[in-house]
Amino acid sequence: MLKVGLTGGIGAGKSEVSRLLVSYGAVLVDADRIAREVVEPGTPGLASVVEMFGPGILAADGTLDRPALGAIVFADSDRLATLNAIVHPLVGARSAELERAAGPDAVVVHDVPLLTENGLAPLYDLVVVVDATPGTQLDRLVRLRGMTEEDARARMAAQATREERLAVADLVVDNDGPLDELEPQVRAVWSELTARAARQGAPE
Repeated sequence: MLKVGLTGGIGAGKSEVSRLLVSYGAVLVDADRIAREVVEPGTPGLASVVEMFGPGILAADGTLDRPALGAIVFADSDRLATLNAIVHPLVGARSAELERAAGPDAVVVHDVPLLTENGLAPLYDLVVVVDATPGTQLDRLVRLRGMTEEDARARMAAQATREERLAVADLVVDNDGPLDELEPQVRAVWSELTARAARQGAPE
């Protein structure tokens, strides 16, 4: 099994890259999706978050009110660290479960937004970084996701810098251009990943 860490700044286009990799045959372990699962109503994760941040972070239907929680943690690094200390171990356990189910020959791609920030690169056989300039990220967040420029800049500032991400990359996908330039790059990355997986699985 080849364990790949996939990361990129907000608005860099990481979701599109992971979608393409899955279409080629990768097994995706999506940290964001798992992070949502572990705080669904009735989970110990949600109970812990409410205990720490209060019932004001719940919506009327009992689900986590993400914007309300986001407003608290994105403005305060200590509160963000507290939230991460609850959620990350739960995400790690679920990720390991999915990995075990993937099989020995799989290319398992872990989609990890905060890979650089949390020093997780050593956990993977190699790291793929989806790269875009800060100007491109900002444009996508405002134009495609409807964020205010202030909110978009705050989200970007809360993440690692572009230079910090590139420093941990084994392979880089340049997603500064239009989508049609992305697919050939991701296909080339997939060829490299499958070649490495085959070498890793070959007998000595």
